[in-house]
Amino acid sequence: MINKQTRELAVCGFEAVRALAEHHPERVRRLFFTQDRAKFFGSLCKAMATSRRLYRLVESPSELERLCQSVHHQGVVAMIDLPEIPELDMAMVKEWAARGTRVLALDRVGNANNLGAIIRSAAFFGISRIVIGSDDEQADISTSSYRVAQGGMEFVEIWRSPSAAWLVGACAGLFTRIGADHRSRNRLSDLGELVSSSKGESVPVLLVLGNEETGLSREVKESCDHLVRIPGTGDIESLNVAQAATLFLYELARV
Repeated sequence: MINKQTRELAVCGFEAVRALAEHHPERVRRLFFTQDRAKFFGSLCKAMATSRRLYRLVESPSELERLCQSVHHQGVVAMIDLPEIPELDMAMVKEWAARGTRVLALDRVGNANNLGAIIRSAAFFGISRIVIGSDDEQADISTSSYRVAQGGMEFVEIWRSPSAAWLVGACAGLFTRIGADHRSRNRLSDLGELVSSSKGESVPVLLVLGNEETGLSREVKESCDHLVRIPGTGDIESLNVAQAATLFLYELARV
């Protein structure tokens, strides 16, 4: 839930708030929790008391539900400043390329839960740069995505580009651009060969995942260096984008 008056975002879910408290306690403006969760946030409460920030034991879990507009609060809600996602420019694209960075880009992934699940997988496999577009169809950072990420938000950097198509074009000649497409001839097992140089060395990689219903846009598919699919039985056309992301990120982490 976003409080537009105070420009705050509610972060709920035990793992999400615990990771926030451990790695970025300074971001917590207000903290609310049930009695059974109090023992886990003693250090954060002490720091908040020192800086005169509000923390409070709630009388009823329904109070937490009102704060975050979710029944999935798991006994704790932290209010943080509404996240500001930095705009990506060519200078940063070139810097990432020079470092050999692996970058994950999302092309109009519209479901906040899918976004959170993808962030969780990216954090798990050490892919820390994620780029989302400014498209209206693209899900943004929200209470739901924080909760589903299960603490993964604290281990990734999220950037914004005008669109996935812009990013794929900007990365031409700098990254090996891989698009996830269930109609491709290339299989996931081919990924290692596709992202290695002629000397067998790994290169900067841009992995692009598409919209839940329509997949990658035509412009993105036409601009990618390679399209790759996850082979299955054929009984089901494709996996959910969050499931596909986990497999792609696992394979990418291995090469």
